Amino acid sequence: MTPDKAPLRSWLPGFVALAAIWGSSFLFIKVGVEELHPLHLTLYRVATGAATLLVVLAVLRDRLPREPRVWAHLAVAAAIGVAVPFTLFGYGEQRVESMLAGIWNATTPLVVLPLAVLVFRTERLTVRRAVGLGLGFLGVLVVLGVWRGVGGAHFVGQLMCFGAAACYGVVIPYLKRFLGGTAYSGLSLSAAQLLVATAQLAVVGPLVAGAPPVPTGLSWRVVASVAALGALGTGLAFVINMHNIRVAGASTASTVTYVIPVFAVLVGVLVLDERLTWHQPVGAVVVLLGVAVAQGLLGPRPPREAVTAPATTGPAAAAPAGR
Repeated sequence: MTPDKAPLRSWLPGFVALAAIWGSSFLFIKVGVEELHPLHLTLYRVATGAATLLVVLAVLRDRLPREPRVWAHLAVAAAIGVAVPFTLFGYGEQRVESMLAGIWNATTPLVVLPLAVLVFRTERLTVRRAVGLGLGFLGVLVVLGVWRGVGGAHFVGQLMCFGAAACYGVVIPYLKRFLGGTAYSGLSLSAAQLLVATAQLAVVGPLVAGAPPVPTGLSWRVVASVAALGALGTGLAFVINMHNIRVAGASTASTVTYVIPVFAVLVGVLVLDERLTWHQPVGAVVVLLGVAVAQGLLGPRPPREAVTAPATTGPAAAAPAGR
């Protein structure tokens, strides 16, 4: 339904804004875990995001799903696609730099493809995609720096961030398989997903980490970070992403995956004075090359071939959404 070549001015500003918002999310997580347990940070940001999307739903006069079957699938998606990965990124960023977490986020499509092919059967494996997967996972090993040995808090933190990206990789084909044919809008499904995730975290969080602190007891930096994660990274980013898909098409909009790590690194360096070792950005480039090959963005691309996975960073996968 989208023109083959939409004018750049119609979608490029929103594309850049979206990459900046999602790339900056890792900075806000880093600041948030300074005072909040990762589970509490996730609870607050998800609740803020849910409230934001409910407001957008009311403004657009949309409604939440009604069928129990849909809510049952959303409960699974809320756990795998929101509660667990958001929390894992929080745990991971207690041990690694925020920009490194942003790099790991770009590995999501590498997990989507094998699951979509082998488990959910929503995609088929081709030679090109297999080459892209192999190249991408080679990049993962380079980012990890496996030749330096394994173990230690930093290595564990990287594995947690990769685990978070892998959760997104699971939930994307899951939602495509079980909820892709519903009549509800992506906004409706995402709002419901966040509501369920808020309820899940409200139960699990106090059991694991104790009662969450009252916001008035937190510093303004942490409160602002939580508000930005929820209202911007989930609410505003969702609206922008839907606009990009509508104007430029899903394939073009999904390439924001390649720009998010750039903003994550820039923000980490400029704001938090973080430093990367040489193999981490090199590995990130190899990962992104692998993703580009697997998605058909490099080399010949058969007509009508679907993009392997949309960019996601958060509530994510009811429609492409943010980190």
